Amino acid sequence: MRKLSIALLLLVLLALGCFFFLLPVVADWRLNAVANPPPYPVEPAARQLHQRLFVADLHNDALLWNRSLLERSWRGHSDLPRQLEGNLALQVFSTVTKSPHGLKQEHNAADGPDDITLLAIAQRWPPATWNSLLERALYQAKRLREAAAASDGRLVPIRNRADLQAFLDRRASDRGRVAAVLAAEGLHPLEGRLENVDRLYDAGFRIAGITHYFDNEVGGSAHGVNMGGLTPFGRQVVARLEEKHMLVDLAHASPAVIDEVLAMAKRPVLYSHGGVQGTCPGVRNLSDEQLRRIAANGGLVGIGFWDIAVCDTSVAAIVKAIRYTADLIGVEHVALGSDFNGTVRTPFDVGGLPLLTEGLLAAGFDEAQIAAIMGDNVRRLLLASLPER
Repeated sequence: MRKLSIALLLLVLLALGCFFFLLPVVADWRLNAVANPPPYPVEPAARQLHQRLFVADLHNDALLWNRSLLERSWRGHSDLPRQLEGNLALQVFSTVTKSPHGLKQEHNAADGPDDITLLAIAQRWPPATWNSLLERALYQAKRLREAAAASDGRLVPIRNRADLQAFLDRRASDRGRVAAVLAAEGLHPLEGRLENVDRLYDAGFRIAGITHYFDNEVGGSAHGVNMGGLTPFGRQVVARLEEKHMLVDLAHASPAVIDEVLAMAKRPVLYSHGGVQGTCPGVRNLSDEQLRRIAANGGLVGIGFWDIAVCDTSVAAIVKAIRYTADLIGVEHVALGSDFNGTVRTPFDVGGLPLLTEGLLAAGFDEAQIAAIMGDNVRRLLLASLPER
């Protein structure tokens, strides 16, 4: 009997060890895959051009995973050493706080099973995050602040125009640093309370997606059940975001939400990561009319790097979507929205960004157009839209 008890105890300890230490690592490794691992050979002319660019990416979910932002990892799509190898200058880090089990592209119920709860427990996040979406967002914001504080100035949080301008001035002579802007992927962390916009702002958030994979108190999702427009609360939220100079992100939003935000927006908006119907049909990808309306608003469209966004896992598919969008609404409204570390399979990790510059050259874009797409458009929008100080 005593031997049986010891055996059962050992089995329980083994199961707990697998849950807390092995499961998160395996999930990260399998879900954030790279189709073509490094090294990434690039033609010399393309590499030289790439090294002169200001490169910005509008979406990265690295804060979701318990690995260092600063140290090179064997898994996932990015870390600071690989970002510097890819000449990335500015990264928008998003906070994922709820994700429906199975992650269907359509008809996800808001009250269904949530994978982030399990992941938060398995990764030993603070207990306060286990049942509070707001606390999950604030915890990930804290992780970014702590990484920046430990980076010896190599990871630089950006909260306002003055921060960004200081970063740009410093980077002119020292490229060994990356700017970090914080975004919320969906506003369910507001938990139905308008004052929580201020809490997110105070924690450093400067971009806010309306929805993620399900409808919430703010509005409908492209992947939700009702796919409705903005709620009355949602209209208050959008007005509050604009008042605080926080950029509204329309990625994952329902068509009705996109229409209604654009109708009431007084400031440019983002579509941080996704694709376009013209090259890749799908519920979350933008129609030509939506693209034209975002351009008329002065906003940006971040083209994603994965199959649901561009219908293939290849540089050619990304470039095709960029070409289509640029031809339709102008290069000044096109940007990159990789979705690195967002449970997607990409053709390269962040160190392979020069491949994209090479692909754009081959597609006939000139150097000024490539500079705009690869990051100058994001820099321009942030300098115009962030709080002054």
